[in-house]
Amino acid sequence: MADQGNSGPAPAPGSRRRFRGNGGGRRSGVGKGTRTSGVNGPIGRSPAPHAPAQAPMSVPDEGQARFPRRPTFAALDLGTNNCRLLIARPDGPDFIIVDAFSRIVRLGEGLAASGRISDAAMDRAVDALAICADKLRRRRVLLSRAVATEACRRAVNGREFIDRVRDETGIVLDIISAEEEARLAVLGCHQLLSPGEGPALIFDIGGGSTELVLLDDSGGDPVILDWQSVPWGVVTLTEAERHDSDDPCARVAAYEAMRRHVRTSFLAFADRISRRWPGPSGSGLRLLGTSGTVTTLASLFLDLPSYDRSKVDGLNVATSDMRAVCEQLASMSLSQREQLACVGRERADLVVAGCAVLEEICDIWPAPALDVADRGIREGVLRQMMRAHAQGGHTGSGAGA
Repeated sequence: MADQGNSGPAPAPGSRRRFRGNGGGRRSGVGKGTRTSGVNGPIGRSPAPHAPAQAPMSVPDEGQARFPRRPTFAALDLGTNNCRLLIARPDGPDFIIVDAFSRIVRLGEGLAASGRISDAAMDRAVDALAICADKLRRRRVLLSRAVATEACRRAVNGREFIDRVRDETGIVLDIISAEEEARLAVLGCHQLLSPGEGPALIFDIGGGSTELVLLDDSGGDPVILDWQSVPWGVVTLTEAERHDSDDPCARVAAYEAMRRHVRTSFLAFADRISRRWPGPSGSGLRLLGTSGTVTTLASLFLDLPSYDRSKVDGLNVATSDMRAVCEQLASMSLSQREQLACVGRERADLVVAGCAVLEEICDIWPAPALDVADRGIREGVLRQMMRAHAQGGHTGSGAGA
Protein backbone atom coordinates (compact mmCIF):
# COMPACT_ATOMS: atom_id res chain seq x y z
CA MET A 1 0.00 0.00 0.00
CA ALA A 2 1.40 3.36 -0.97
CA ASP A 3 2.69 5.86 1.53
CA GLN A 4 1.45 9.19 0.24
CA GLY A 5 0.18 12.38 1.81
CA ASN A 6 -3.49 13.06 2.42
CA SER A 7 -5.39 15.37 0.12
CA GLY A 8 -8.96 16.09 -0.86
CA PRO A 9 -11.78 18.43 0.11
CA ALA A 10 -11.70 20.04 3.52
CA PRO A 11 -13.92 18.50 6.21
CA ALA A 12 -17.20 20.16 7.04
CA PRO A 13 -17.13 22.79 9.79
CA GLY A 14 -17.20 21.24 13.23
CA SER A 15 -16.09 17.80 12.03
CA ARG A 16 -12.85 16.17 13.07
CA ARG A 17 -9.88 15.97 10.76
CA ARG A 18 -10.44 13.56 7.90
CA PHE A 19 -9.95 9.89 8.81
CA ARG A 20 -8.63 10.81 12.26
CA GLY A 21 -9.69 8.28 14.88
CA ASN A 22 -9.05 7.82 18.58
CA GLY A 23 -7.19 4.57 18.00
CA GLY A 24 -10.36 2.88 19.32
CA GLY A 25 -10.55 -0.47 21.03
CA ARG A 26 -8.28 -3.41 21.46
CA ARG A 27 -5.47 -4.37 19.16
CA SER A 28 -3.64 -7.63 18.62
CA GLY A 29 -0.50 -7.65 16.48
CA VAL A 30 0.50 -10.61 14.34
CA GLY A 31 3.49 -9.25 12.49
CA LYS A 32 6.62 -11.09 11.43
CA GLY A 33 8.07 -13.13 14.28
CA THR A 34 4.98 -12.83 16.49
CA ARG A 35 2.51 -15.45 17.61
CA THR A 36 -1.10 -15.92 16.67
CA SER A 37 -3.53 -17.95 18.74
CA GLY A 38 -4.57 -21.44 17.74
CA VAL A 39 -7.86 -23.26 17.20
CA ASN A 40 -8.88 -26.35 19.11
CA GLY A 41 -10.97 -28.12 16.50
CA PRO A 42 -12.71 -28.08 13.13
CA ILE A 43 -15.19 -25.38 12.25
CA GLY A 44 -18.81 -26.42 12.21
CA ARG A 45 -20.29 -29.26 10.26
CA SER A 46 -17.77 -28.92 7.52
CA PRO A 47 -17.34 -31.28 4.60
CA ALA A 48 -14.17 -33.29 4.20
CA PRO A 49 -11.28 -31.11 3.07
CA HIS A 50 -10.60 -30.86 -0.61
CA ALA A 51 -7.28 -32.42 -1.57
CA PRO A 52 -5.43 -31.08 -4.61
CA ALA A 53 -4.83 -33.35 -7.56
CA GLN A 54 -1.09 -33.17 -6.87
CA ALA A 55 0.91 -32.48 -3.76
CA PRO A 56 2.28 -28.93 -3.74
CA MET A 57 5.99 -28.21 -3.71
CA SER A 58 7.97 -29.78 -0.91
CA VAL A 59 11.66 -29.62 -0.15
CA PRO A 60 14.17 -32.49 -0.39
CA ASP A 61 14.52 -34.87 2.52
CA GLU A 62 17.74 -33.29 3.71
CA GLY A 63 15.99 -29.95 4.07
CA GLN A 64 13.13 -31.53 5.99
CA ALA A 65 15.53 -33.29 8.35
CA ARG A 66 17.02 -29.97 9.36
CA PHE A 67 13.82 -29.05 11.26
CA PRO A 68 12.67 -32.34 12.78
CA ARG A 69 10.86 -30.73 15.71
CA ARG A 70 9.69 -27.45 14.19
CA PRO A 71 8.95 -28.01 10.49
CA THR A 72 8.15 -25.05 8.26
CA PHE A 73 4.78 -24.74 6.52
CA ALA A 74 3.56 -22.36 3.83
CA ALA A 75 0.15 -21.16 2.64
CA LEU A 76 -0.39 -19.29 -0.60
CA ASP A 77 -3.64 -17.53 -1.51
CA LEU A 78 -4.05 -16.37 -5.11
CA GLY A 79 -7.16 -14.24 -5.26
CA THR A 80 -8.79 -12.13 -7.93
CA ASN A 81 -6.74 -9.12 -6.87
CA ASN A 82 -3.87 -10.25 -4.65
CA CYS A 83 -1.21 -12.93 -4.37
CA ARG A 84 -0.30 -13.61 -0.74
CA LEU A 85 2.15 -16.05 0.84
CA LEU A 86 2.71 -16.85 4.50
CA ILE A 87 5.46 -19.13 5.84
CA ALA A 88 5.36 -20.20 9.48
CA ARG A 89 6.53 -22.74 12.05
CA PRO A 90 4.35 -24.34 14.74
CA ASP A 91 4.85 -23.12 18.29
CA GLY A 92 2.66 -25.25 20.54
CA PRO A 93 -0.98 -24.48 19.66
CA ASP A 94 0.20 -21.31 17.90
CA PHE A 95 2.59 -20.54 15.07
CA ILE A 96 5.38 -18.08 14.41
CA ILE A 97 5.54 -16.29 11.06
CA VAL A 98 8.99 -16.48 9.50
CA ASP A 99 8.33 -14.95 6.08
CA ALA A 100 5.53 -13.34 4.08
CA PHE A 101 4.86 -11.89 0.65
CA SER A 102 2.00 -9.89 -0.86
CA ARG A 103 1.52 -8.33 -4.26
CA ILE A 104 -1.48 -6.91 -6.12
CA VAL A 105 -1.66 -8.83 -9.42
CA ARG A 106 -5.26 -8.14 -10.56
CA LEU A 107 -5.70 -11.63 -11.93
CA GLY A 108 -9.41 -10.99 -12.53
CA GLU A 109 -8.98 -7.73 -14.44
CA GLY A 110 -11.38 -7.79 -17.41
CA LEU A 111 -12.66 -11.25 -16.49
CA ALA A 112 -16.29 -10.20 -16.07
CA ALA A 113 -16.45 -8.94 -19.65
CA SER A 114 -14.40 -11.60 -21.42
CA GLY A 115 -14.84 -14.67 -19.23
CA ARG A 116 -11.10 -15.23 -19.50
CA ILE A 117 -7.96 -14.44 -17.54
CA SER A 118 -5.97 -12.14 -19.81
CA ASP A 119 -2.40 -12.85 -20.88
CA ALA A 120 -1.22 -9.71 -19.07
CA ALA A 121 -2.93 -10.79 -15.84
CA MET A 122 -1.40 -14.26 -16.14
CA ASP A 123 2.05 -12.72 -16.61
CA ARG A 124 1.64 -10.56 -13.48
CA ALA A 125 0.50 -13.52 -11.41
CA VAL A 126 3.23 -15.86 -12.66
CA ASP A 127 5.88 -13.24 -11.86
CA ALA A 128 4.57 -12.99 -8.29
CA LEU A 129 4.28 -16.76 -7.93
CA ALA A 130 7.88 -17.21 -9.10
CA ILE A 131 8.95 -15.06 -6.14
CA CYS A 132 6.82 -17.24 -3.87
CA ALA A 133 8.39 -20.41 -5.26
CA ASP A 134 11.85 -19.02 -4.54
CA LYS A 135 10.83 -18.26 -0.94
CA LEU A 136 9.48 -21.79 -0.52
CA ARG A 137 12.83 -23.22 -1.60
CA ARG A 138 14.96 -20.85 0.45
CA ARG A 139 12.87 -21.36 3.59
CA ARG A 140 13.07 -25.16 3.18
CA VAL A 141 9.30 -25.55 3.51
CA LEU A 142 8.23 -29.01 4.61
CA LEU A 143 4.63 -28.78 3.41
CA SER A 144 2.72 -26.14 1.49
CA ARG A 145 -0.69 -25.59 -0.01
CA ALA A 146 -1.53 -23.01 -2.68
CA VAL A 147 -5.18 -22.14 -3.25
CA ALA A 148 -6.89 -20.12 -5.97
CA THR A 149 -10.32 -18.57 -5.62
CA GLU A 150 -12.98 -16.73 -7.64
CA ALA A 151 -11.01 -15.68 -10.73
CA CYS A 152 -9.86 -19.24 -11.41
CA ARG A 153 -13.29 -20.66 -10.54
CA ARG A 154 -14.98 -18.37 -13.05
CA ALA A 155 -12.51 -18.17 -15.94
CA VAL A 156 -12.98 -20.50 -18.90
CA ASN A 157 -9.19 -20.70 -19.14
CA GLY A 158 -8.66 -21.18 -15.42
CA ARG A 159 -7.25 -24.68 -15.87
CA GLU A 160 -4.92 -23.45 -18.60
CA PHE A 161 -3.58 -20.86 -16.17
CA ILE A 162 -3.15 -23.49 -13.42
CA ASP A 163 -1.13 -25.63 -15.83
CA ARG A 164 1.08 -22.69 -16.81
CA VAL A 165 1.79 -21.88 -13.15
CA ARG A 166 2.77 -25.48 -12.46
CA ASP A 167 5.03 -25.65 -15.51
CA GLU A 168 6.77 -22.31 -14.93
CA THR A 169 7.02 -22.15 -11.13
CA GLY A 170 6.45 -25.69 -9.82
CA ILE A 171 3.53 -24.47 -7.68
CA VAL A 172 0.34 -26.53 -7.92
CA LEU A 173 -2.68 -24.29 -7.38
CA ASP A 174 -5.80 -25.89 -5.91
CA ILE A 175 -9.01 -24.15 -7.07
CA ILE A 176 -11.18 -24.22 -3.98
CA SER A 177 -14.96 -23.86 -3.77
CA ALA A 178 -16.63 -20.74 -2.42
CA GLU A 179 -17.72 -22.77 0.62
CA GLU A 180 -14.18 -23.85 1.45
CA GLU A 181 -12.97 -20.29 0.88
CA ALA A 182 -15.46 -19.08 3.49
CA ARG A 183 -14.46 -21.81 5.96
CA LEU A 184 -10.75 -21.10 5.59
CA ALA A 185 -11.26 -17.37 6.09
CA VAL A 186 -13.21 -18.04 9.29
CA LEU A 187 -10.63 -20.52 10.54
CA GLY A 188 -7.91 -17.96 9.96
CA CYS A 189 -9.49 -14.93 11.63
CA HIS A 190 -12.27 -15.84 14.07
CA GLN A 191 -9.85 -15.58 17.01
CA LEU A 192 -10.19 -11.79 16.73
CA LEU A 193 -13.95 -11.81 17.20
CA SER A 194 -15.04 -9.81 20.25
CA PRO A 195 -16.62 -11.92 23.01
CA GLY A 196 -20.37 -11.89 23.29
CA GLU A 197 -23.58 -13.90 23.14
CA GLY A 198 -25.50 -14.94 20.08
CA PRO A 199 -24.28 -15.46 16.52
CA ALA A 200 -21.66 -13.27 14.87
CA LEU A 201 -21.20 -12.34 11.22
CA ILE A 202 -17.76 -12.70 9.62
CA PHE A 203 -17.17 -11.42 6.09
CA ASP A 204 -14.39 -11.42 3.53
CA ILE A 205 -14.55 -8.84 0.73
CA GLY A 206 -12.35 -10.22 -2.03
CA GLY A 207 -11.53 -9.11 -5.53
CA GLY A 208 -14.08 -11.28 -7.31
CA SER A 209 -16.52 -12.29 -4.59
CA THR A 210 -17.64 -11.61 -1.03
CA GLU A 211 -18.19 -14.36 1.54
CA LEU A 212 -20.57 -13.94 4.48
CA VAL A 213 -20.51 -16.45 7.35
CA LEU A 214 -22.90 -16.55 10.31
CA LEU A 215 -21.03 -18.13 13.21
CA ASP A 216 -21.94 -19.59 16.59
CA ASP A 217 -18.93 -19.46 18.90
CA SER A 218 -20.75 -20.24 22.14
CA GLY A 219 -19.23 -23.72 22.38
CA GLY A 220 -15.68 -24.94 22.33
CA ASP A 221 -15.34 -24.69 18.56
CA PRO A 222 -17.03 -22.20 16.26
CA VAL A 223 -19.90 -23.61 14.19
CA ILE A 224 -21.02 -22.19 10.86
CA LEU A 225 -24.79 -21.62 10.99
CA ASP A 226 -25.20 -20.17 7.51
CA TRP A 227 -23.06 -18.74 4.74
CA GLN A 228 -23.33 -17.01 1.38
CA SER A 229 -20.91 -16.19 -1.41
CA VAL A 230 -21.87 -13.45 -3.88
CA PRO A 231 -20.02 -12.58 -7.11
CA TRP A 232 -19.27 -9.00 -6.11
CA GLY A 233 -15.78 -8.09 -4.98
CA VAL A 234 -13.77 -4.92 -5.42
CA VAL A 235 -12.66 -5.82 -8.96
CA THR A 236 -15.96 -7.16 -10.31
CA LEU A 237 -18.02 -4.36 -8.77
CA THR A 238 -15.66 -1.64 -9.99
CA GLU A 239 -15.78 -3.01 -13.52
CA ALA A 240 -19.59 -3.16 -13.38
CA GLU A 241 -19.99 0.44 -12.13
CA ARG A 242 -17.08 2.80 -12.78
CA HIS A 243 -16.52 5.42 -10.08
CA ASP A 244 -13.88 7.56 -11.76
CA SER A 245 -15.90 10.59 -12.90
CA ASP A 246 -14.81 14.14 -12.09
CA ASP A 247 -18.49 15.02 -11.66
CA PRO A 248 -19.53 14.72 -7.97
CA CYS A 249 -23.13 13.92 -8.92
CA ALA A 250 -21.98 11.10 -11.18
CA ARG A 251 -19.86 9.69 -8.36
CA VAL A 252 -22.87 9.70 -6.03
CA ALA A 253 -24.96 7.91 -8.66
CA ALA A 254 -22.23 5.31 -9.29
CA TYR A 255 -21.86 4.59 -5.58
CA GLU A 256 -25.61 4.10 -5.18
CA ALA A 257 -25.62 1.77 -8.20
CA MET A 258 -22.80 -0.26 -6.62
CA ARG A 259 -24.79 -0.59 -3.42
CA ARG A 260 -27.91 -1.70 -5.32
CA HIS A 261 -25.96 -4.48 -7.04
CA VAL A 262 -24.68 -5.74 -3.70
CA ARG A 263 -28.01 -5.31 -1.92
CA THR A 264 -29.76 -7.47 -4.50
CA SER A 265 -27.15 -10.22 -4.18
CA PHE A 266 -27.50 -10.23 -0.37
CA LEU A 267 -31.32 -10.56 -0.40
CA ALA A 268 -31.53 -14.33 0.05
CA PHE A 269 -28.99 -14.38 2.88
CA ALA A 270 -30.57 -11.35 4.57
CA ASP A 271 -33.99 -13.00 4.40
CA ARG A 272 -32.71 -16.26 5.92
CA ILE A 273 -31.00 -14.62 8.86
CA SER A 274 -33.89 -12.25 9.53
CA ARG A 275 -36.32 -15.19 9.69
CA ARG A 276 -34.01 -17.21 11.92
CA TRP A 277 -33.08 -14.29 14.16
CA PRO A 278 -35.96 -11.83 13.85
CA GLY A 279 -35.57 -8.26 14.96
CA PRO A 280 -31.82 -8.16 15.64
CA SER A 281 -30.78 -5.19 17.73
CA GLY A 282 -27.43 -3.51 17.32
CA SER A 283 -26.30 -3.76 20.94
CA GLY A 284 -25.67 -7.51 20.96
CA LEU A 285 -24.51 -8.05 17.39
CA ARG A 286 -20.87 -8.75 16.53
CA LEU A 287 -19.19 -8.21 13.20
CA LEU A 288 -15.70 -9.12 11.97
CA GLY A 289 -14.20 -8.26 8.60
CA THR A 290 -11.12 -9.62 6.87
CA SER A 291 -10.00 -8.05 3.60
CA GLY A 292 -7.93 -5.30 2.07
CA THR A 293 -11.02 -3.12 2.22
CA VAL A 294 -11.46 -3.22 5.99
CA THR A 295 -7.74 -2.94 6.73
CA THR A 296 -7.45 0.05 4.39
CA LEU A 297 -10.47 1.77 5.95
CA ALA A 298 -9.11 1.08 9.43
CA SER A 299 -5.79 2.65 8.43
CA LEU A 300 -7.61 5.75 7.22
CA PHE A 301 -9.67 5.88 10.41
CA LEU A 302 -6.44 5.80 12.44
CA ASP A 303 -4.86 8.38 10.08
CA LEU A 304 -1.74 6.24 9.69
CA PRO A 305 1.07 7.71 7.55
CA SER A 306 1.69 4.21 6.15
CA TYR A 307 0.16 0.80 6.69
CA ASP A 308 1.00 -0.77 10.05
CA ARG A 309 -0.39 -4.24 10.61
CA SER A 310 0.31 -4.17 14.35
CA LYS A 311 -2.11 -1.25 14.71
CA VAL A 312 -4.81 -2.60 12.40
CA ASP A 313 -5.03 -6.35 13.03
CA GLY A 314 -7.33 -6.78 16.02
CA LEU A 315 -8.68 -3.23 15.98
CA ASN A 316 -12.26 -2.73 17.15
CA VAL A 317 -13.87 0.38 15.66
CA ALA A 318 -17.40 1.79 15.66
CA THR A 319 -19.26 0.93 12.47
CA SER A 320 -20.47 4.54 12.33
CA ASP A 321 -16.84 5.65 12.04
CA MET A 322 -16.17 3.11 9.29
CA ARG A 323 -19.27 4.29 7.43
CA ALA A 324 -18.05 7.88 7.72
CA VAL A 325 -14.76 6.88 6.07
CA CYS A 326 -16.75 5.09 3.33
CA GLU A 327 -18.84 8.17 2.64
CA GLN A 328 -15.78 10.41 2.44
CA LEU A 329 -14.01 8.06 0.04
CA ALA A 330 -17.09 7.74 -2.15
CA SER A 331 -17.32 11.54 -2.43
CA MET A 332 -13.70 11.92 -3.59
CA SER A 333 -12.37 11.86 -7.12
CA LEU A 334 -9.93 9.17 -8.20
CA SER A 335 -7.00 11.59 -8.10
CA GLN A 336 -7.91 12.64 -4.55
CA ARG A 337 -8.05 9.03 -3.37
CA GLU A 338 -4.67 8.33 -4.97
CA GLN A 339 -3.09 10.88 -2.64
CA LEU A 340 -4.34 9.22 0.54
CA ALA A 341 -1.83 7.32 2.63
CA CYS A 342 -2.57 3.57 2.71
CA VAL A 343 -4.61 3.85 -0.51
CA GLY A 344 -2.36 5.16 -3.29
CA ARG A 345 -2.61 4.27 -6.96
CA GLU A 346 -2.91 0.51 -6.41
CA ARG A 347 -6.16 0.69 -4.47
CA ALA A 348 -7.63 4.08 -5.41
CA ASP A 349 -9.90 2.75 -8.15
CA LEU A 350 -11.06 -0.30 -6.14
CA VAL A 351 -11.57 0.94 -2.59
CA VAL A 352 -14.96 2.59 -3.24
CA ALA A 353 -16.44 -0.72 -4.37
CA GLY A 354 -15.26 -2.25 -1.11
CA CYS A 355 -16.98 0.58 0.75
CA ALA A 356 -20.26 -0.19 -1.04
CA VAL A 357 -20.05 -3.84 -0.01
CA LEU A 358 -19.20 -2.96 3.58
CA GLU A 359 -22.10 -0.54 3.94
CA GLU A 360 -24.57 -3.13 2.68
CA ILE A 361 -23.18 -5.67 5.15
CA CYS A 362 -23.68 -3.18 7.96
CA ASP A 363 -27.28 -2.71 6.83
CA ILE A 364 -28.16 -6.41 7.10
CA TRP A 365 -26.15 -6.93 10.32
CA PRO A 366 -26.22 -3.58 12.19
CA ALA A 367 -23.56 -4.27 14.80
CA PRO A 368 -22.34 -1.24 16.75
CA ALA A 369 -18.68 -2.06 16.15
CA LEU A 370 -16.49 -3.89 13.68
CA ASP A 371 -13.52 -6.12 14.48
CA VAL A 372 -10.77 -5.80 11.86
CA ALA A 373 -8.57 -8.73 10.82
CA ASP A 374 -5.44 -8.64 8.69
CA ARG A 375 -5.51 -12.42 8.37
CA GLY A 376 -7.73 -14.97 6.72
CA ILE A 377 -7.39 -17.75 4.16
CA ARG A 378 -3.62 -18.18 4.49
CA GLU A 379 -3.83 -18.54 8.25
CA GLY A 380 -6.72 -20.97 7.85
CA VAL A 381 -4.68 -23.12 5.46
CA LEU A 382 -1.73 -23.09 7.83
CA ARG A 383 -3.88 -24.24 10.74
CA GLN A 384 -5.33 -27.08 8.69
CA MET A 385 -1.91 -28.35 7.63
CA MET A 386 -0.33 -28.00 11.06
CA ARG A 387 -3.20 -29.80 12.74
CA ALA A 388 -3.13 -32.62 10.19
CA HIS A 389 0.64 -32.96 10.52
CA ALA A 390 0.45 -33.08 14.33
CA GLN A 391 -2.37 -35.64 14.33
CA GLY A 392 -1.23 -37.85 11.47
CA GLY A 393 2.50 -37.42 11.49
CA HIS A 394 2.66 -37.46 7.67
CA THR A 395 4.05 -34.76 5.42
CA GLY A 396 3.09 -35.64 1.89
CA SER A 397 -0.49 -34.60 1.11
CA GLY A 398 -0.35 -30.81 1.23
CA ALA A 399 -4.12 -30.62 1.66
CA GLY A 400 -4.54 -30.12 5.38
CA ALA A 401 -7.44 -31.58 7.28
